[in-house]
Amino acid sequence: MKKILFLFSIMAVLISCKNEKTEDTPVLETEEIAVNYQTFGDKITDEDVLTKSEIIEKYNGLKAGDTINVKFTTQVKEVCQKKGCWMKVDMGENEAMVRFKDYGFFMPKDIAGKSIIAEGKAYVEEMSVEDQRHYAEDGGATPEEIAAITEPKRTLAFEAHGVLIPEEEKQ
Repeated sequence: MKKILFLFSIMAVLISCKNEKTEDTPVLETEEIAVNYQTFGDKITDEDVLTKSEIIEKYNGLKAGDTINVKFTTQVKEVCQKKGCWMKVDMGENEAMVRFKDYGFFMPKDIAGKSIIAEGKAYVEEMSVEDQRHYAEDGGATPEEIAAITEPKRTLAFEAHGVLIPEEEKQ
């Protein structure tokens, strides 16, 4: 009798562990891909990010002295080759000069062409000839290119308190 009870117990366990799909089980059609980021400055997220065209539209509505707090994505065009203390990012027909809050962090010098997410304050400023020449020198411009800078210009600027750079996938 004990053998029969033992046999029924084993059968009950095996039947209860049977892995069977029912029609009520939802099937996920898509899966989200997690992106890992290198974080510079304050910790920020990749949520509620404006596209490049959306941030360009916001910049177009600004005049000198206006600031707005935004988070956006775009591509890096140029990085300071001395320390990584500034970068220029693509804004369509223009570019925006990105500096870092309180000079508190720096960017890798080899990220030109990469996409980034930056959060902070967007504003428009008039950049002096002296500042333009300084940034051109930091960017590796030739003496002729630096000497050709002779007038102040209206520039798009951004003070980032946090930047995300997607990490390269390892294969």
